[in-house]
Amino acid sequence: MEIKVNIKHMGKRRKSVEPRTYRLLTTPSTVRELILAVVEAGVREYDERLEGQESGELIECLTKQEIEDKAESGRISFKTLYGEKKTDLKQAQDNAIQCFEDGIYRIFQDERPLERLDEAIGQKGIFTFVRLTMLSGRVW
Repeated sequence: MEIKVNIKHMGKRRKSVEPRTYRLLTTPSTVRELILAVVEAGVREYDERLEGQESGELIECLTKQEIEDKAESGRISFKTLYGEKKTDLKQAQDNAIQCFEDGIYRIFQDERPLERLDEAIGQKGIFTFVRLTMLSGRVW
């Protein structure tokens, strides 16, 4: 199954919403299953990129427009991965579930907020993941 996901980073100036398509191995029916499936797809994609680097694939070039876009966000870089370890899928999934429960990010289906892990989701629509930024200061 393919789903469309918008990833929103609160701190970025331009291109703050990045549309992505994920190929899921299963069809999620709850928020928990959605999180687990998206994390699995992300880990699979990361590991494939890591293996591609190890096999000596060419590094892609950046266009002038890509350099300008990346400069707006404060970091110009290639998609080079500097770590050598593959990701532990179970640990990544557990972390994603914990972060959702702790309110580190929110998920919306179209414009409807998804608030509980056992909440049912539709099979169509666009999912938006918003990573929230913590404010510094005192907790009263």
